[in-house]
Amino acid sequence: MFTRRLIPPKTLYTVPLHRQWLAQNLRSFHNARQVFDKSLKPALVSIHQSMLNWIHQNCKIEALKLFKNQLQMGISEIDEVAIALALKGCRENVNLGSQIHSLAITSGFISFTTVPNSLMSMYCKNGHFNKALCVFNALDFPDRVSYNTLLSGFENGKEALSFALWMHSIGFLFDAVSYTTALSHCTNEEEFRFGIQLHSPVLKFGLENDVFVGNALVTMYSKWGSNMAEAERVFYEMLHKDLVSWNALLSGYAQEGSYSCQATLGFREMMKAGVKPDHVSFTSAVSACGQERSLDLAKQIHGLVIKMAYGTHISVCNVLISLYYKCDVTEDANKVFQSMTERNVVSWTTMLSMNDESAVSVFNGMRRDGVYPNHVTFVGLIHSITVKSSLPEGQMIHGFCLKMNFFSELNVANSFISMYAKFELMEDVFKVFEELDQRDLISWNALISAYAQNGMSREALQTFLSASMELPPNEYTFGSVLSAIASSECISLKHGQRCHACLIKRGFNRNPIVSGALLDMYAKRGSIAESRGVFYEIADRSQVSWTAIISAHSRHGDYESVMALFKEMKNKGVSPDSITFLSILTACGRKGMVDMGVDIFNSMVRDYSIEPSSEHYSCMVDMFGRAGRLKEAEIFLAQIPGGPGLSVLQSLLGACRIYGNVEMATKVANTLIALEPEQSGSYVLMSNLFAEKGQWEKVANIRKGMRDKGVRKEIGFSWVDVIGSIDCSLNLHGFSSDDKSHPQTEEIYRMAEWIGSELKYLEHEEEESESVALACII
Repeated sequence: MFTRRLIPPKTLYTVPLHRQWLAQNLRSFHNARQVFDKSLKPALVSIHQSMLNWIHQNCKIEALKLFKNQLQMGISEIDEVAIALALKGCRENVNLGSQIHSLAITSGFISFTTVPNSLMSMYCKNGHFNKALCVFNALDFPDRVSYNTLLSGFENGKEALSFALWMHSIGFLFDAVSYTTALSHCTNEEEFRFGIQLHSPVLKFGLENDVFVGNALVTMYSKWGSNMAEAERVFYEMLHKDLVSWNALLSGYAQEGSYSCQATLGFREMMKAGVKPDHVSFTSAVSACGQERSLDLAKQIHGLVIKMAYGTHISVCNVLISLYYKCDVTEDANKVFQSMTERNVVSWTTMLSMNDESAVSVFNGMRRDGVYPNHVTFVGLIHSITVKSSLPEGQMIHGFCLKMNFFSELNVANSFISMYAKFELMEDVFKVFEELDQRDLISWNALISAYAQNGMSREALQTFLSASMELPPNEYTFGSVLSAIASSECISLKHGQRCHACLIKRGFNRNPIVSGALLDMYAKRGSIAESRGVFYEIADRSQVSWTAIISAHSRHGDYESVMALFKEMKNKGVSPDSITFLSILTACGRKGMVDMGVDIFNSMVRDYSIEPSSEHYSCMVDMFGRAGRLKEAEIFLAQIPGGPGLSVLQSLLGACRIYGNVEMATKVANTLIALEPEQSGSYVLMSNLFAEKGQWEKVANIRKGMRDKGVRKEIGFSWVDVIGSIDCSLNLHGFSSDDKSHPQTEEIYRMAEWIGSELKYLEHEEEESESVALACII
C-alpha cells in the first residue's frame, strides 16, 4: 500500500542523475548503502527505498536505524511514508511501535490515513487488537485498506464476520482482499455456512479468478472433509494457480484421511505442472504417505526433500519421523531425528511415542535440550508408562505434572485415570477424578472403563447413571457400561436392556463399537436370541461384528451355528482374525470335533498367516483333553508360548480325572499347586480322582494337606433376578447351598420344598404313564 507513494514524479526530478544511474546499475546493496551514506542530504524517496529494501531482507533493525538517523536530522526530514515503513519494521516490537505511534500523533502525521493503517496492522500482528480498534475508531475517513486491515486482525471468527456484515450494511464495496480475509475466518460450522454465502457474491462480481480469493475458497472448503469435492471444483476452475493453491488442496487431502491417495496423486500432478514444492507441500505429501502406509513412495519424496534442501526443515522432518514410525521403520525415524539441526516439541513428542521402553529417557533428553513439553507430550508419555507397567515412573510424572500445572489440562488428567486403572489402583483413580475442576465426557468414560476393567461392575453402572445426568453419553460410554454389565453375574440383565433402549433412542444402535458390546453382553448373559437380533440389524458387518456373533454362539456351545456363520463370513469376503479362530476352536472342542479343530488350526497358520498364541494352544489342549487324547494334549501343552496358564492346566486335570489318567493328573496337579497353592480346585479334583480309584489313603493325605495349608473349598454361588421394578435393586440376589442370610429365608425354603414335591409328583405320574403304555403294548 506504500509503493504508490514511493516514487512521485516530482521528487524523481530532484534526484541527481548519477544517483539514478547508480541505483539502477549497482547490484550490491552494500554499495548502494555506501553511496547513500556519502550523500549529505538524501531525498526522501531514497530513504523510503532503502528502508523497504532492508525490510524485504528481513533486516528490520537496519530499517529502523535509518529512520532514527533521519529523524535526528529533524522532523522535517521524515514524512508519513517513512513512519508507515518504520511501523512495518515494528511487527515484532510493539513497544517501539507504540513510541512511533506517539511520534505520529505529536508530529501530526496521524492525519494521513496511511499511518493509522500501518498502526492497525502493527497492533493486529502483535496481538493487540483492542489498540488497533481504538485507532480505527479515531479515523474520520477510513479507506478500504483501513477496513480490510481491521477485519484481518480479529481473533474471533464470529466477531470478524459480524464486522464484515456491518461493513456490507454501510455500503462498503468488498474487494478481493475483503473476501480473502472474510473467508479465512470461516473456521467452524456456523462460520462455514457464512463462507458458502460469501462464495455467491464472489461469483457475481467475477472475483473467482483472483488467485487470492480462489486460494481462500479452496482452503475453506478443504477444512471440511465432506466438502473436498467443492474444494476440488474451485481449484480446477481457477485460471491461475500458484504454490499456495496447490498447498491448500494438498493440505485438505492430507487432513481428511480418506483422501490420502488423492494427496499423493495431487503432489505428482503439481510436480508435472512445474510448480516447485515447499515445506508445506512436502509435509502434506509425506503425511498422506503415512496414512496410506506407502513406504516406497515416501522414500522417493524423502529423496526429493533432501535434494531440494528441506532435509532439515522441522515440520518436514517431524512428518517423516511419524511416517517411518507408522511403517515400523524405527531405524530410519531415528536417523531423521538425529539429522535435525533444530528440534521442537513435536519432534520430541513423536520420538517419545515411538518407543515405550525408552519414553522416559527421551523425555529427559527433551528437557536437557531446553524444549518445553506440552499436554500432548504428557499424554504420550503416560501411555508409554502404562504400556510397560512402570508405576514408579508414572507416579514421578504425576508429581511433575502437578508441579508444572499440567494437571489443569483435562486430557492429561484423563490419561492418569486410565494409567492408575491399568495398575489396579482404584483409590488413586477416584482421587484424580475427584480433584478435577471440570469434567468432560472423556473423564466420565475413563472412570467407567476403570471400574469395568477392575471388576467393579456395580460402580461402573452407578457412574454411568451419574454421568448420564450431566452429559449425553457417546459410543464409548455405552461400550464401557455394556462391557461391565456383560462381565458381571450379579447385575440384572434388565439394566443392559435399559441401556439398549437408551442407545437406540440416541441413535447409537448402528455404531460398530456399541453393536459389538451389545452382542457380547447378550451372549455372556445367556440371551443368544437378542445377540442375533443385534447382529442382523447391522447393515455393514465388519470383522468385529462377525467375530462377536461367532463368539456368542461358541460360548453357548452351538457348533453348527458357529460353522455356518464362519462359512458365511468367508463368503462375504471378510477375513477372520485370531479371536475368530479362537471361538471356532472352542466350539470344536466342546462338540468333540477334534479332527475339524485340527484342520481349522492348521488353516489359521497356513491360509491366514496368523501366528498361534498361548490361547490357541490352550484351546487345542482342552479339545484333545475332552476327547481323551491326552498324549496329544500333552504335546500341545509343551508348545504354549511362555508356558501353560492356570485355566488350561485345570482343564487338562479335569480331563485326566474323567479318563482316569492318574500319572498325568499327578504331574499337572503338582504344577497347579505350585502356581496357586491357596486355590482349592486342584486339591478337590485330585481328591475325587483318587476316590474314584479307591485310593483312600491318598484322599486323606490331600485333605490333610488342605487343612495344614489353610485351603478351604470355595462356596459356589447362584444368582436369581427378582420380578418387579428394576429400580428396587441394582444387583441380582446371590445364594449358595444352605444359605439362610436372606430376610425371606422361610418363605424361600417353603417354596423350594413345594417345587421339589411338585417335581416328584410329576415324575411319579410320568413313570405311571410309561408303565400303563408299556402294559398296553404287551
